[in-house]
Amino acid sequence: MNIRFLGKGGTTGGGCPSLYATDRGTYLAQGWRTGAPERIEIPHLLLGFAEPDTYVGAAMTDTGRGTFTLTGKPVTDPATLAKMDIYPGETVVEVPRMTREFYGNAAG
Repeated sequence: MNIRFLGKGGTTGGGCPSLYATDRGTYLAQGWRTGAPERIEIPHLLLGFAEPDTYVGAAMTDTGRGTFTLTGKPVTDPATLAKMDIYPGETVVEVPRMTREFYGNAAG
């Protein structure tokens, strides 16, 4: 899988929650482990790195402390994971990349 780094939310060093676009029309979200392999925790600001006119199309729950839990498919491919700077306590899930649909100006 080919991936393209979009941005990260946290420290300026390595190993912090990051968002990547894939050549499969999905996003890879790198975040903190939660105890469930399909669920990670990410800072709110990470979603701001989604590509224009798209959004992360996955179940999210606001934790009330500036983060969301995000549910997706655990990424286990060693070649893909080797392209990322993943620290202990972090993992990666694949989530749908959805396109925003605009239907005109509701105020017009």
